[in-house]
Parts: sequence; structure tokens; C-alpha cells
Amino acid sequence: MKKRNFLVSGVMSAVLGLTVSSAAFAANPVLKIGFVGVTSGPAASWGISNQRSMETRADWINETGGVKIGGTTYDVQIVAFDDQKDPKRAIAGMEKMAQEGIHYVVGPNVDDGAAAVRPVAESRGIMYFPYAFPKELYVKPASNAILGMVANYQSGPAIYKHLMKEKGVKKVAFVAANESDPLSQRDSGAAAAKALGLNVVSANVTYQVDTTDFTPVLLPVLKTQPDLLVLSGVAPAQAPQLIRSAREMGFKGLISTETAQDANVLKEGAGKLADGFISVGGASTPQLASDKMREFVARYTKKFGEYNDESNTKVYALEYILETLKANPKGLTDVKEFQKTMDKFEAPNPYMVGNAKLKYVGTSSFGQKRQVSVPLVVNVYKDGKFETMFVASVD
Repeated sequence: MKKRNFLVSGVMSAVLGLTVSSAAFAANPVLKIGFVGVTSGPAASWGISNQRSMETRADWINETGGVKIGGTTYDVQIVAFDDQKDPKRAIAGMEKMAQEGIHYVVGPNVDDGAAAVRPVAESRGIMYFPYAFPKELYVKPASNAILGMVANYQSGPAIYKHLMKEKGVKKVAFVAANESDPLSQRDSGAAAAKALGLNVVSANVTYQVDTTDFTPVLLPVLKTQPDLLVLSGVAPAQAPQLIRSAREMGFKGLISTETAQDANVLKEGAGKLADGFISVGGASTPQLASDKMREFVARYTKKFGEYNDESNTKVYALEYILETLKANPKGLTDVKEFQKTMDKFEAPNPYMVGNAKLKYVGTSSFGQKRQVSVPLVVNVYKDGKFETMFVASVD
């Protein structure tokens, strides 16, 4: 992907993460917000959605005069780094952010990367918003990571309960890539399924990330005749391959995942065979979306020529960062101040109708507030697009 960073020339100021612009936005100092995530390879759409959401929102903020924090109005600059789903590159990306004096970073997108950057973030005073699920990132003594979405161990049980009730699902099978993220999601998913009383008929079949022929992978799984086939932690580029293989092998049951997917990739890779595929969607539906969310979608689409439903979730991280800094401007240079503000922080949610609030949650899962509050939207793919299956919430 060609990165679209803002072309802002500036001089580093004494305030970390801030520059004084000398070109496009001469009137305002610049607040840099980082992104470290995957924008290339099979999982690219996860990070592309992040970066595009941040850039769209930053453009919009700057166009309308900037964001006022304390007594100063800033323009927002997104500094992006493609970690290529490589933990070593994720560390290099976080070091780059630290060197540029950036205190707030969105990403990484996967477990390995999020775990790898933790020492850098905690030692260099960076709050980061990963889209990764290991609880040790969010449970004390960890302090600097904030989960940017609903975790699989929160969404999985909700999906299984719904399918048990509405579709009569009794038997479930799991298949996962032989990597830490998918394997972790498979294990937690299988444990949740068993706790709900489902019969887990297969949970030990894996595939290599460079697999192109999934027939021998799926054959032993489908022989167990599951009602539901869960593609644990599946990357967007591999989901249509697995779905196509399963359907062409005659599987008639339900297929789901707890990871977000890309409707365009599903359409191109599996076509009608992907109809009925269940996944976690972006944190909005037509019924929930405010006028501001609709404007965000329009701006994103105009800027990039397409829209990814997952950006309904990815739009939130930057909003949480800026609104929390508004609540306590001391956080601009001291993330401890940001952390102190989180427990009681609350602000209007601009992307949902009604009286929805931005607030930090996660106490039930992590023992402290280290997660953004976004709706759990579960989608089903049909005729080239996602439709809402149900909406839930996480505390």
C-alpha cells in the first residue's frame, strides 16, 4: 500500500510529540500520533483500515480548524510505520515513534507485535492501542496498552450463544494457522465453547501461513461433521480460500471467525460461496450510526475510493486519544496523567446516535480499565456485503 502521510514540514519543539508547522498548517502547532501495524501481506487490511481511518479523521480535524487541548489548538499528523506483521519491525517502529517524541500510538495489529513493543512503550512513555488479545498486555503490572476492539474471548462466547439459540448449533470444530495469534484464539475459543456446553469435535488441526491448498487441511476437520466451523484468527486474505475449500468439499454448516474481515476480499476470493460467513464487524450499524459516522464513511470513501466496514471500529482509537487529552492536557507530555484520567473519563460518542459515551472498560476481563468501549457488532456476509446479525456490549 502506498502510504498517505500528511506532508507537514516542521521544527521539533521542546514539547515531545509536537512540532510547529511551517507549511500547510502554519497557524497551529502539530500533534503527532503514531501508527505501528501491518499494511502489507495477508493481514494487510487490518492495518490499512487503521491507517486510513486515522488519516481520514486527521484530515477532517485539520480542515475544520484543529483540535483544542488546554489553551492550544493543534493540527494532527499521523506518523505511520508498516511492521509487516514482524515483531522485530514492530519494535523498530515503536522506537521510531519514541525518537520522534510521540507518546500515543495506535497498533500493533497482532499478538506478537503488541507483546514485543511493550518494553519500549513502558520504558519510553508511550500509550499504545493494540488490536491484540493476550490478557497480560492489559492486566497489572502492564499499564500502557489499551485494547482497541472487542477481544475474541469476549466476542466468541456471544457468537456461540447466539448460534446455539438461533441455529441449533451443537458441534463445533476449530482450525487455525500455525502462529501464536490464531493458536491462542483457537484455544480460548475452544475453552469458551466447552464452557457453554458445545461439543468440540476438532481443535488440533493447523495449517502453515503459506498454504495454498486447504483440502488436506480441512478433510479431517470436516469428517467430524461439525455444525459450526470456526476459522480462528484467520487473516483476511486466507479466509476466502478456506471458505471456498470447505464449500467445494461439500460442507453445508456454518462458518465463522472472531476476527474482522474485508467484504471486498471475500467477494473477490470466494464469491457466493462466502454467503453466510459470520465475522466480527465494525462497531456500527445503519441503526447505530450518527450523522458524524456517516460523514466519516463518506470522507474515507472519497479519499481512498473504497470503504472497509472494520473502520467503523478503527475510527475510535484516535478519538479516544484526543478526547482523553482534552480532559487532561497534562497527558500531552506525561502518559501517567493520561492513565489517571482513564478511570473516570467520559465523553459523548460522536459516532453513535442517542446518549452513547466514550469511556474505558475492561475491568471484568483485566481488573483495570484498559479497553475502549465500542459495540460488539457481529456480521454475516451476503451478496458482496456485510449485514448485521446482532449487536452486544462489553464491560
